[in-house]
Amino acid sequence: MIRARQFIIEGRVQGVGFRFFARGAAAREGLRGFVRNLPDGRVEAQAEGDLAALDRFERALHQGPPGADVVAIAVSELPPIGQTPVFQIRV
Repeated sequence: MIRARQFIIEGRVQGVGFRFFARGAAAREGLRGFVRNLPDGRVEAQAEGDLAALDRFERALHQGPPGADVVAIAVSELPPIGQTPVFQIRV
C-alpha cells in the first residue's frame, strides 16, 4: 500500500548538502517526491512509497549528511497523489 508523508526538517540543514543527501536516501528506498529549501532555513521533503521505506527514509533524515545538525523533524501523513516517478530537488 502506497503511503505519503511530509517532513519538515529543522536545524543546520541548508548549505550542507541536505537536499542531495535526501534525494540519495529516497532513491535508495525507491521513493517518489521532492525536497526543497524553505525561506525560513528549514527543509521540506514529501515522499511516497511503502511504509517501511518511508520509515527508513525518516531515520536517514534524522541523521543527515556530514555537517548537518538536525534538531527536529515534523512528520505529517498526506494522501498519496502520484508524485513524479523520481525523487526531485526543487528550487
